[in-house]
Amino acid sequence: MYIHKNRIEIKRKLEAKNIAILRQQIASMPKDKYKITIDDTIKIESNIKENIINLAYLLKPWRKGPFQISNQLINSEWDSSIKYNIIKNHLDIKDKIVADIGCNNGYFMFRMLALNPKKIIGFDPSAHCLCQFDFINHFINSDIKFEILGLQDLSHYDMKFDTILCLGVLYHRTNPIDCLKILKQALKNGGILILDCLIIDSNLPLVLSPLSYAKMKNVYFIPSISALENWLKRAKFSDIEIIATKKTDLEEQRKTEWINGESLESFLDKDNPQKTIEGYQAPKRIYIKAKG
Repeated sequence: MYIHKNRIEIKRKLEAKNIAILRQQIASMPKDKYKITIDDTIKIESNIKENIINLAYLLKPWRKGPFQISNQLINSEWDSSIKYNIIKNHLDIKDKIVADIGCNNGYFMFRMLALNPKKIIGFDPSAHCLCQFDFINHFINSDIKFEILGLQDLSHYDMKFDTILCLGVLYHRTNPIDCLKILKQALKNGGILILDCLIIDSNLPLVLSPLSYAKMKNVYFIPSISALENWLKRAKFSDIEIIATKKTDLEEQRKTEWINGESLESFLDKDNPQKTIEGYQAPKRIYIKAKG
């Protein structure tokens, strides 16, 4: 029943008029040979026609990246290379099965191809993100699988993973401990979770629960480091290792022509950029590695 209901919902998303039009245009893109460079900027080189660049514009907003198609830089809102370079030395994924939860357009998955995993599966409920993924993967032609599913669907998925990436997801969930338990259950015994989460500065195991944070209405719980460690322990993770903490700055997140609307500079107090517009601590993230 659950799987059937999910298939109906996925079909509905893919048949939405705006998505169906984009998918048709992506499917009609010509096949060619492309030179691909997987690095901080994922570069695609060939004789790319203007209509392909126009299609990239139609696929806005580009949140993750950057990508470059011939001479055209898709300058995404987030320079995701900064996050990837923080975690990359902790990705021991050669010949392993990897999941990226909240994979967006697949930037991190494309980066991980260079590490020769056995299989990569991305999970994101957004059909728009699937369109961006399909657009880029048209050129890269990888075997990465994109599932239009969310974190909660892992409980019903018929595969377990050696490594799971869950980056920028947990604070958007109303039940973070339950979500960590789902991630734990989706790992093979001894599997590795790479987690990125917003945090607040406190020596106590406290949690901020705002109605709005940096103009985001869908941020529910922002833990201190010790609170997040307690969540992980409640979910039965072990060997919890802090990889890094980092404040989000305008080098990493900013408004570009490739997004619609505002970005970090509009989310901070203009008189005190150490605070959000609501008066909370400005965004700061922790990167954690934990054993399932």
